[in-house]
Amino acid sequence: MSILRKLFGPSQAEVWRQLCNEIGADFVDGDFWRGPKVVARVDEWTVTLDTYTVSTGRSRVAYTRLRAPYVNRDGFRFTIYRKTIFSGLGKLLGMQDIEMGDPFFDEQFIIKGNDEGKVRALFAHAPLRELIQMQPAIHLTVKDDERWFGKEFPEGVDELYFEVQGFIKDVARLKSLFELFAVTLHCLCHLGSAYEDDPHLSL
Repeated sequence: MSILRKLFGPSQAEVWRQLCNEIGADFVDGDFWRGPKVVARVDEWTVTLDTYTVSTGRSRVAYTRLRAPYVNRDGFRFTIYRKTIFSGLGKLLGMQDIEMGDPFFDEQFIIKGNDEGKVRALFAHAPLRELIQMQPAIHLTVKDDERWFGKEFPEGVDELYFEVQGFIKDVARLKSLFELFAVTLHCLCHLGSAYEDDPHLSL
């Protein structure tokens, strides 16, 4: 065993290859410009796990993210993240959060959305709340696809998007994130906010 492996454990690529073996996903090697990624099918949707870095001037900060394009039927969007010491400042600046009426859950998370009724219906799903609570850090949102998927997708495609700072090298946590995406996408379909079809073929 190498000294680096003893110090830092298995590499990101090793962990992600193991993840692929366990969930039946594809591991895509990186190159000079891009790191490796994991591509998995969740029914008709494609979920991509990768990393990116942001330069802060003197250093670079790494982020792990998951993304899944889907056809957004009604424009419903939401964002959920864990509360921090800065969350109160956000409220003072005019950002309003939607409370679920569950004191334990409301104490831990900030939820925002453009349809309060649908936000409450979405996060009323107990298995979804459990998967969210399993994440030590989370920022899950629905956002515009920003054309990163290419021009092959039709209008009306948004993406379910998760990101956290740092590299995730915990197979169990990564598996729970893919499960979180699966449950969220199915809940959005149940609410009438997503199609179950492949975004390549919809519309």
